[in-house]
Amino acid sequence: MSLYPLIFQPTFHYRIWGGNKLRSFGKNITEENIGESWEISTVPGFVSVVSNGDLKGADLNELVAKYKDKLVGGKVYQYYGDKFPLLIKFLDAATPLSVQVHPDDEYAGKHHNSFGKTEMWYVLDTEPDSEVILGFKKNVDESVFSENIEKNTVESVLRKVHPERGDVIYIPSGRVHAMGKGLSVVEIQQTSDITYRIYDYDRVDKDGKKRELHLQQAKEVSDFSFIEQPFTPYDKKAEEAVVIKSPYFTVSRMVLNGNKKLQDSPQSFRILICVEGSCVIDGTPPVRIAKGQSLLLPAGLKNIELKPEEETILLEVHIE
Repeated sequence: MSLYPLIFQPTFHYRIWGGNKLRSFGKNITEENIGESWEISTVPGFVSVVSNGDLKGADLNELVAKYKDKLVGGKVYQYYGDKFPLLIKFLDAATPLSVQVHPDDEYAGKHHNSFGKTEMWYVLDTEPDSEVILGFKKNVDESVFSENIEKNTVESVLRKVHPERGDVIYIPSGRVHAMGKGLSVVEIQQTSDITYRIYDYDRVDKDGKKRELHLQQAKEVSDFSFIEQPFTPYDKKAEEAVVIKSPYFTVSRMVLNGNKKLQDSPQSFRILICVEGSCVIDGTPPVRIAKGQSLLLPAGLKNIELKPEEETILLEVHIE
């Protein structure tokens, strides 16, 4: 059976901090406090299932095992084998996320038999007082961090910045961070669901219990370097710009006002995420995505042409 652009059924996840804005991105959500829509995933228990075409009903693990490099690309398959390396989400925070940090590949492999978690956020929506925690203020080290944890004053040593729509925030493993209230983002990350919570505002969940903290693990993996540039700079007026280039993923932002042909990509799959407008991906069969949708372009596909139906903004993700 021939491969084609694949759309997956998203899965919706309740979060204590979740809001209702994901409905404005076309998500058919009936519950309250849905903080995350997982678009493309192979996290155990939440493996994405195809929702279009002849492969409808197949899950992503099955497809990687069957099609191998024809799906993920020669270079990607050589490095990752049957493990799909990325997880794509939409996030909406009505209240702040916990202050948290993620381990790198070495630590996560040793303690969790998992990839680590490096991620990035593309900011979709903000409110006037929205903020992001990114790392620490100057001259904070592990001893200062530990002292403030013990005093329950950890917020006082964290660096807070105010994002705008279209900002890109890169969060390598080890960087302490948190999304603030009123923010909606696209999150592109390694396939991992490992989070070490540092501080959770002393709140309780729907059962009246405080969520678990992971202070020892956080101390072991946190990077205390001061971040000079919290946002990744790029030309927001450009028709196409590479916004992140990391060992784990490369992400470009494309603004489409006319048809665009994509270069063939035999070494890596590509993921397209629509953040504004709508677009038809020409092929057999043609596939349409609109604001809030994502799709996976198998590596073997050739002569892909994007046909926007209006001004459209896409994020394109691949691995180099």
